[in-house]
Amino acid sequence: MYHHSGSVAQQAAGSATGVLEPKGPDHAEAMLFQRCTWCGTAMYHRLLCPVCQGSDLCTERSGGVGTVRHSTVLHRNTPAARNVSLIEMAEGFVVRGRVMGPPIGVHSGDRVRLSTAKDPVRGEPVFQLVDEPYRAWT
Repeated sequence: MYHHSGSVAQQAAGSATGVLEPKGPDHAEAMLFQRCTWCGTAMYHRLLCPVCQGSDLCTERSGGVGTVRHSTVLHRNTPAARNVSLIEMAEGFVVRGRVMGPPIGVHSGDRVRLSTAKDPVRGEPVFQLVDEPYRAWT
């Protein structure tokens, strides 16, 4: 666990350098997030706590598992349709990213895991579905 001091300059440097950590001991990419030492709120890539505005944030490593909160399909600025999803991670923070697979196949409530791939253009985290959801077609 890393600890950032109250200095905004140090926090900005710490946040910018470690959002997605290179392969760890288990050979999987890790997502880093901050936790407020005052109120315990988990957040992704922030300089101040959104709840108490505290600047004393500790950096922690996420397990990489989450649930799709919202997903939308975009058709602009890309040769093919792609999804943009809000993922609620098990640790309690929300991150914007992309879920691999057909864009129309991603739905709210789907369980996802951080992939070893990263979006090379946008730098956002890329996730994969944990299991194929069962959906009855009527």
